[in-house]
Amino acid sequence: MAKYLGPVCKLCRREGEKLFLKGEKCFTSKCPMERHPYPPGEHGRMARFSRRRESDYAKQLRAKQRARRIYGVLERQFRRYYEVALQRRGMTGLNLLQILESRLDNVVYRLGFARSRAEARLLVTHGHFTVNGRRVDVPSMLLRPGDVVAVRPESRRRSFFKQVLPEWAEKQAPPAWLSRDLEALSGRVERMPERGEIDSNINEQLIVEYYSR
Repeated sequence: MAKYLGPVCKLCRREGEKLFLKGEKCFTSKCPMERHPYPPGEHGRMARFSRRRESDYAKQLRAKQRARRIYGVLERQFRRYYEVALQRRGMTGLNLLQILESRLDNVVYRLGFARSRAEARLLVTHGHFTVNGRRVDVPSMLLRPGDVVAVRPESRRRSFFKQVLPEWAEKQAPPAWLSRDLEALSGRVERMPERGEIDSNINEQLIVEYYSR
């Protein structure tokens, strides 16, 4: 299972916006985007003053990279998601976003059971969650309407799920396409999300144009 192991705050700086990859740190003054709001690298500081016109290809590439980094997906898997979205009925861009949103690690994050998608991925990999009563450890598992995600009974005794998680989850309201039971530490996928319910700053049309070249 491949994943990005570099400094994630540099990814936010490269995209020029907060991608909320570090959980609670992104909401504090310690966030590097607050202290260094320019691209990383030797010439990043001066890039803010560049007036060079961005090409259409550059815009498409940045849209694709932003989506990959928000959901923590590498290129090969992201391309495979696009090919699946292309074969489904409906708008390819919306299909792609629905596939990304239905990943198990993203659903755990959206339910408020993790402070970031990276943390959700780690918790799932360590086997702390069940889907429809069965223990799973595959963060990329795609969920369907009706699937129930819950914290394993054995994991609820851990300090994270007893102390850290309840305080964080109370502040995070799940989206309308998910329902949550905080007492049972469980959630249910009611339906696939609509475009207006996906709050990520992603231009899916540019991603479709990028892969359609």
